[in-house]
Amino acid sequence: MIKQILVFARKSMKLTILIAVSIFLIICLVALFFKPIYAVTINGEAVGYSEDKSKLQAKINKYIESGEGGENSNIAFVQIDNMPEYKLCLLKRNVVTNDEEIFEKVKQTGIVYYKYYAILDGEEEKAYVSNFAQAEEIVTKLKEKDSNNINQIIILEMYETELKEFTEVETAVASLYEKKVEEPKKVSVGKVNTSTNISYNKVSLNLNLIRPISGTITSRFGESSSRRTSKHTGLDIGASTGTKIKACADGTVTFSGYKGSYGYMVVLNHGNGIETYYAHCSKLYANVGDKISQGDVIAAVGNTGNSTGPHLHLEIRVNGIAYNPQNYLY
Repeated sequence: MIKQILVFARKSMKLTILIAVSIFLIICLVALFFKPIYAVTINGEAVGYSEDKSKLQAKINKYIESGEGGENSNIAFVQIDNMPEYKLCLLKRNVVTNDEEIFEKVKQTGIVYYKYYAILDGEEEKAYVSNFAQAEEIVTKLKEKDSNNINQIIILEMYETELKEFTEVETAVASLYEKKVEEPKKVSVGKVNTSTNISYNKVSLNLNLIRPISGTITSRFGESSSRRTSKHTGLDIGASTGTKIKACADGTVTFSGYKGSYGYMVVLNHGNGIETYYAHCSKLYANVGDKISQGDVIAAVGNTGNSTGPHLHLEIRVNGIAYNPQNYLY
C-alpha cells in the first residue's frame, strides 16, 4: 500500500512539474509576441493606443490648466468635456502607439478661455489690459490726476473664449481721464472694485429663466479646486438630497443618465444653441425626448459623480460655451 502511495506521489509531482513548465513556456511565448498596451477611446470612438497612460494624461491635464502658450499667453484654462478613456489590453508587439495624435484629437475638442482685465467707467467697458498690475497702474494714475470719474472706475477680471485688443497704460489713462470743470474740492474717493469674481460678458438669451432650486451657493463659476482638472464651468447650489429640481425654462430633454464626473444629469435644449445642465442628481424624472415646461420637476438633488456633498451643479451653455449662471440667476 505504501509503495503504491509513493508511486502515485512521484507521478503527481512529475505532472505538477510538467504543468508548471508548460505555464512558464506559455508565459514566455506570450511575452515574446505580445505586450500590455492601453486602447484609448474618446466619447466611445477608438482613437489609438498608448504604452504609458499616466504620461499621456499628465500632458493632457497640463494643457487643460494653461494651454500651450506659456505664462504670458493669457490662457486661463481649456474646457474639455470628453476626456480619453483607457482600457488595458494584450496586443501584438508590432502595434504602433500614437500618443501625439491622441493628444491632438483631445486639443481639437477643447474650448480655450482667456483671462484678462477690463477697466470700466461705471458700467461701460473702456479699456482692456493683460494683467492686474497694468489695471492697477491705470487706476493709480487716474487718482494722481484727480480724474473726475475716479469713483466710477472698476477693475473687472474677465474670462472669454476670445481676447480683446489690449490698450497701453498711458493710452487707457488718456481715454479715461475726465478733467474737473469746477474748482477742485476735496472729495471722498470711492473704493476701487478689485474683486476677482469671475464674469463673462452677458449674452442675451431671450429667455426668462427661473431658479431650479433654492439653496446656498457653495462653488462659483470659474473657481479652481483640487477635485477638478479645469476651472468650474457651472454654479453649485447646496441643498438636501431629494430636493426637487425644476426646469429653468421650456425645453426638450437631450440627455438623461449618468455622465462621468457629472454623475446623474439632465440636459435641456431651449433652442438657439442654448442648453442648461442639471448634474450630481440622485434621481432623474425626465427622459430623452420629453418636452418640458418651465417649472416642471425634472430631477432631485444628489451627490453622484465628482461631488463632495449634496448639491445641484447648474450650467448654462450657448453653442457649447459655458457662461456664468450668475449673470442670469441667483
